[in-house]
Amino acid sequence: MKAIAYHKFGNTAVLQTVAEAIPAIQSNQVLVKVSAVSINPMDWKIRKGEMKLMSGSKFPKHTGVEFAGIIEEVGNSNFKKGDEVFGVVKNPMKEGALAEFVAVPSISVWKKPATISSAQAASIPIVGAAAVTMIEKMGDINTNTEILVNGATGGLGMFLLQLLKQKGGAITAVASTKAVEFATRWGATTVIDYTLENVLSGNKSYDIIIDLSGKMGYENARKIMKRKSIFLNPTPKPIEIPISLFKNFFTGKKHVVILSAPSSKNIGVLQNAIDKGLQIEINKIFPFTQSVEAYDYAEKGGVVGKVAIKLS
Repeated sequence: MKAIAYHKFGNTAVLQTVAEAIPAIQSNQVLVKVSAVSINPMDWKIRKGEMKLMSGSKFPKHTGVEFAGIIEEVGNSNFKKGDEVFGVVKNPMKEGALAEFVAVPSISVWKKPATISSAQAASIPIVGAAAVTMIEKMGDINTNTEILVNGATGGLGMFLLQLLKQKGGAITAVASTKAVEFATRWGATTVIDYTLENVLSGNKSYDIIIDLSGKMGYENARKIMKRKSIFLNPTPKPIEIPISLFKNFFTGKKHVVILSAPSSKNIGVLQNAIDKGLQIEINKIFPFTQSVEAYDYAEKGGVVGKVAIKLS
């Protein structure tokens, strides 16, 4: 089979198309013929060596975390050959989904909703699970809860805004000019175009701030946080995890690090939201032969929604 791999850390130039054997499955696994793979920032953070403490430095490495496809072979599971599914690789630090076939635990795949495409299904698990986890961390919110979402129209923002809309809250989204329409459609009551206005310079303060871009940071966010409020951080630096836990004992402005993983519980929440009309915007789909170009495109940033690679 064909797969995308790399033999050293670096930019997209290190990505290569390689020939590998179709993986054999264990009794707790399924073999999936991959139809589509979605791109996530985690992919290039691993590839660039930014997470080498967790990924290690053993090569070759593969890329891609989440996928959609068709069950080709089953072990001991309730799936059957031909089922359309979506899922994630077990260990993204060691494995990759961007290949013609993947062998994964059966608990790491779920039935694909019939109403969405394979590219849309492949875009669900990672950012969808993170969005569900964030909302759980918010606690009780209502229409008077002032929520700011910074970097609101990437893949994670797309899910978060729509889930918040279903739950409630006065949502202010910070986005680029080209993304204002999407932020409004997905549920923002107010949209700030960051090319025209600096949200940190405003007079408004918020109960909850979510920094999806990773560019605001907790110390800057404190300026516009209410006396008792929370800052949700889905892209923490390793040092921020213990520091945030310590500092939270002494301030009402809490810094909450978001660590999430797809599970049957949060995927169930997302499947229910899709049934209720949650939209999954695919910004662009690349063929497998243009995988390097797909990563070049995604890594430039400013993408509304998700970028996917189609295999079949």
